[in-house]
Amino acid sequence: MRIAIVTESFLPTLNGVTTSVCRVLECLRDAGHEAVVIAPHPAPPSFAGFPVHTVASVPVRQFPVGLPTGEVEEVLAAFGPDVVHVASPFVVGARGLAAANRLGLPAVAIYQTDMASYLRQHGRGPAGRAASRAAWRWIRRIHGQAGLTLAPSSSALQDLRDHGVPRTALWGRGVDAGLFHPGWRQDARTRALRRTLAPGGELLLGYVGRLAPEKELDRLAALATVPGTRLVLVGDGPSREHLGALLAEAVAASPGRPTLPPVFLGRREGEELARAYAAFDVFVHTGTRETFGQTLQEASASGLPVVAPARGGPLDLVAHGRTGLLFDPDDPAALERQVRTLTDPAHGAARRAALGHAAYRQVSSRSWPALVAQLLEHYAAVAAGEGARAA
Repeated sequence: MRIAIVTESFLPTLNGVTTSVCRVLECLRDAGHEAVVIAPHPAPPSFAGFPVHTVASVPVRQFPVGLPTGEVEEVLAAFGPDVVHVASPFVVGARGLAAANRLGLPAVAIYQTDMASYLRQHGRGPAGRAASRAAWRWIRRIHGQAGLTLAPSSSALQDLRDHGVPRTALWGRGVDAGLFHPGWRQDARTRALRRTLAPGGELLLGYVGRLAPEKELDRLAALATVPGTRLVLVGDGPSREHLGALLAEAVAASPGRPTLPPVFLGRREGEELARAYAAFDVFVHTGTRETFGQTLQEASASGLPVVAPARGGPLDLVAHGRTGLLFDPDDPAALERQVRTLTDPAHGAARRAALGHAAYRQVSSRSWPALVAQLLEHYAAVAAGEGARAA
């Protein structure tokens, strides 16, 4: 097939949208398909052997937002794809869907970012609720132009249906089991990293992801003082300074100060990211607005027990008490309470091992090639005018 991918985010920006687009492109290349990418500037000129066309962008909270220019339609017309894949459409993606309709091209939209929830969080009060309602009207309008909208989790799928988005189906995400696996724990550089981070044998509570308000990372302050542990954060973003000050204040206010303060490792990719996961003892996620939660899968593939909120995407990824633990995000003490069951000196080690092993087994079959094979079936159905069957 010939696939045009219009994405709201691409390299060098790292997030769930970028990761999934890159993995899809690699699988399309390996299967012998043709593709072109349309993404916000800046971006590399090619990826996985496919050309990348950039459109002008403006920075919004350190994130390049592509402008809906006429270039999108020009590239689509010149390439003549069998299907247009629009990743997390909101601005440039909206232009991509409109252009696909004008050109008579079938389109599949990938719902991935809960923009309505983000706007409600940042606006708060009546203004936030109004912004959220407006966002859902825009999402419904955008996705209504697609032959099919694919949601990454059952929670996200229900949200789309509750807000009147037509022609929806479930399509999860794969995990790179060749990169993320428990074998990294025996790697010399992983062991060296662990000795640096936990010189006294502390248990490492790890977070990986963007450091931004929508990730609700303030919850981590409750973990900064758990005895015998150290909090380790991988990632960067606009909340870096705020979070550093908050965690330092939590440590300073603790009567039983932990041995080591929280540490920020910054952004990591590839093998360095895999080593970071492997150095952790427990993976902690805090956000309730995740439509999926790719880092949870990567942690599970690394053999880690995951502690995450019982809301949104994590509900599909964490089987409470079997592959990890879910906490009530409305209970301020719930996260710490669940983590302490995994750091208890008497039984914590055995429970971490059991949960981590079960988590690894659960995600081992979720390869990107398998997930992209499913995606190709959706492409073919929409191209044949059968997308409504998945509604």
